[in-house]
Amino acid sequence: MASDSTSLSACGLPSKVVIGMAGRAVQKSVDEWRAELTAAQFRVTRLQGTEPPFRNEYYDHHEDGVYFSVCSDTPIFDSRDKFESGTGWPSFSQPIEAKFVEEEVDTSHGMRRVEVHCAVDGAHLGHVFDDGPRPTGLRFCINSAALRFVPREAYAAWVRERTQTGGAA
Repeated sequence: MASDSTSLSACGLPSKVVIGMAGRAVQKSVDEWRAELTAAQFRVTRLQGTEPPFRNEYYDHHEDGVYFSVCSDTPIFDSRDKFESGTGWPSFSQPIEAKFVEEEVDTSHGMRRVEVHCAVDGAHLGHVFDDGPRPTGLRFCINSAALRFVPREAYAAWVRERTQTGGAA
């Protein structure tokens, strides 16, 4: 991504909009999250849970579009970066915008992994591993319950709206 604030970022938004979104934290109480999310979404995103492999909404999903965090209006992964990992969870080679994803070392369950969160709303998304395809070599193994799919045409409208309003929705 170029440093010019008028250039477009990887997610199609002007860089200044991405910077503004990345700095904006969505903060809600536990009760507010419980009221807004399904039980599965709450367990995964707020309690760092994991859904069953091969029995989740997006592991075998092949539509063209963008996956948003279910906890905010934040685009996280593009279907163009999705690949079949054989793990039973949706896997991506990179986030759509690096500023929207944070990583943290997770040593739970007797192993060392790198946990992935949405930088805007704090949602637990899944984990990232270094056994993915080229060119990144990364595999973002993500819980479907943490995602909301937006078809490409609707995503293009979302980008146009935010580009015109400077990021406000």
